[in-house]
Amino acid sequence: MPVKIRLQRHGKKGKPFYWVVAADTRAKRDGKFLEKLGTYNPNTNPATIDLDVDSSVKWLQNGAQPTETAKRLLSYTGVLLKNHLAGGVRKGALTEEQAEEKFNAWVEEKASKIDAKKENLSKEQQKVRKEALAAEKAANEARIAAAQPQEEEAVEAPEAATEEAPASEENNEEEAK
Repeated sequence: MPVKIRLQRHGKKGKPFYWVVAADTRAKRDGKFLEKLGTYNPNTNPATIDLDVDSSVKWLQNGAQPTETAKRLLSYTGVLLKNHLAGGVRKGALTEEQAEEKFNAWVEEKASKIDAKKENLSKEQQKVRKEALAAEKAANEARIAAAQPQEEEAVEAPEAATEEAPASEENNEEEAK
């Protein structure tokens, strides 16, 4: 039975969420699978990938073939590196401790890169928020400044009307004489 490591789509329309599974190649995309290896959520930034590394390596060593997208995810999480190091241990090029040390160093380096990306994204979001707040303040000040002359004109207009009223009364009185 040929086995593939592939993605199984879940989630709602426009918001995909994937399970990474080991499945028979003849099974439907979202159908029966042999083992769930992890999850992949592309909706977050950076994408959230949670894989069981040891189970994935076991399936790769037993001959499971990953699809292109699954292969990228396995590479991103270090599963392919661990499989490669396990092959070196089997051949005698490395000891188990050396392989674990190399893998842990790679995982720490990858985690630091991901954390740096998250920090940059949060800094950019804060910068965008500050710019939006400054633009909103400027727009509000402009709106207030535009409204003040209209209020002054409205205040002056009744005063002018009261000044004209006595003059018109005097004219009416003169006409009456």
